[in-house]
Amino acid sequence: MSDRRGAGRRVVFWRHGQTLWNVEHRFQGHTDIPLDETGLAQAARAAALLAALRPSLIVSSHLRRAQDTASALGALAGLDVKVDKDLRERGGGEWEGLTRAEIAAGWPAEYAAWEAPGGEEVSEVADRVVAATRRWLAHLEDGGLMVVASHGAAIRLGLARLLGLPEGLWSILGGLGNCAWSVVHEGTSGWRLLEHNAGTLPEPVNSDDRPESAPIAT
Repeated sequence: MSDRRGAGRRVVFWRHGQTLWNVEHRFQGHTDIPLDETGLAQAARAAALLAALRPSLIVSSHLRRAQDTASALGALAGLDVKVDKDLRERGGGEWEGLTRAEIAAGWPAEYAAWEAPGGEEVSEVADRVVAATRRWLAHLEDGGLMVVASHGAAIRLGLARLLGLPEGLWSILGGLGNCAWSVVHEGTSGWRLLEHNAGTLPEPVNSDDRPESAPIAT
């Protein structure tokens, strides 16, 4: 059964602000790392822009870097932030807490494929993010706007699945910068991408996403 009540709804997928582990290029995954001072400022700036869209619903990953980002918007929009664990970042298994340089040195083959030992498969992440998005869409009226505060890899993978891209083409979507967002619109034939990685500052993307989606700054 379709979750759609009619055409016209929009979803803003919003990545959390910067953390110290982002700066250090450490794989965060499910590890609960807070925003740093820059990340809090990014969240406040982005929230001021997104509030102008008059969101109807705000949903966040349970990890505090996403929840604190979402709370900045909730305060401006006068909305409570709903929490859904299925919007969490891709699990990094043995890589969580390690830098990209350490991962590349210790697991060269796995690094090339960006498949962490003990971590989540990309299809599993995409499926749970889309399932969570559709659950909350059931509460959104036609013409409404939902903001989903989540994580770099989780957003990219879920967005690719929601748009119906075959898995072999998921890499055509680039990574999101800290506190950047992507917007999709629901039309009569499905979801369409309106904006991707919007609101970014001229800074590199530091994310748990695969290297070609999130290049390391030199």
